[in-house]
Amino acid sequence: MTDIEQRKRDHIDIVLSGTARHSATAGFDAIAFDHNALPELSLDAVDLKTRFLGKALKLPFLASSMTGGPQDADRVNHALAEAAEHCGFAMGVGSQRIALSEGATHGLDRRLRKAAPSIPLFANLGAVQLVTGMGITDARRAVDQIEADALILHLNPVQEAIQEGGDRDWRGVTAAIAALIPALPVPVIVKEVGFGISGDVARRLVECGVAAIDVAGAGGTSWAAVEGRRAGNHEGQDLGEIFRDWGIPTAESLASIRARFPDLPLIASGGVRHGLDGAKAIRLGADVVGQAASLLPAAMQGTEAVIAHVEAFARALRLACFATGSKDLRALKKAPLRG
Repeated sequence: MTDIEQRKRDHIDIVLSGTARHSATAGFDAIAFDHNALPELSLDAVDLKTRFLGKALKLPFLASSMTGGPQDADRVNHALAEAAEHCGFAMGVGSQRIALSEGATHGLDRRLRKAAPSIPLFANLGAVQLVTGMGITDARRAVDQIEADALILHLNPVQEAIQEGGDRDWRGVTAAIAALIPALPVPVIVKEVGFGISGDVARRLVECGVAAIDVAGAGGTSWAAVEGRRAGNHEGQDLGEIFRDWGIPTAESLASIRARFPDLPLIASGGVRHGLDGAKAIRLGADVVGQAASLLPAAMQGTEAVIAHVEAFARALRLACFATGSKDLRALKKAPLRG
């Protein structure tokens, strides 16, 4: 097992242990819908379908980018793809850096598209890698490798700064993103990994030409804490704990970006626990709601467990629509809030 593969295996173990979460929530507990005691709706008729970047979804849900070591990645990716096809949600894969540089695909190849022929499938690379050895050709390979509908570029400067051997020089990343976008045949989505995106950074990304943003805010897994737990020295461990709660809560990041960019496609991820959180995220401006850590235990079990998890998410989201008198997601975006 290579050092990168071992790191990915460590990441999965730490996330599953639940010991590397932000202390504070993503901010959804502070938001409350007005209850509609007379909804004049049929619960079963509530419509959860939507479109994202031109692709149809039966549910506004994204299996957010996650990865693992060689023993897990193939199984996890296959389970997520099969469940996505069954339920009609989108899937973003974990970083394809290993698959591109070392040739070990770990399930990140065209078998994934074969398992999920109709759903939106998103490739993934680290944005900083565009200035540390990977370029436009590699990005195209990442897309082609899984026949992706879009490419996610993830931003993780705090994680990289704490990670042993991480990428600490982020000069030129904005320009590299701007250069990549017109060179790709698919849209580019930019996401954080759990520290959130500010309105000012969103503006810079929009100026680069990104098609969508995943706010991926604070409130779920803290990748500072993850890397602190992996650190082989006290300095790294201490730094990880100091920055455990760094970042912009998901609800705050989402509301800030939506206020600046009313029409920008947005994904809300980071500390989304269930379908009610998902409903609140949609009310704040999200078009799609993503889960990673919350979905990971089910993904480790297999396809049926993922389907059960996502169906539970959908039930809570549907009930939130019903209890606010919202016949569909468009109506939910306008549902009254208390206070």
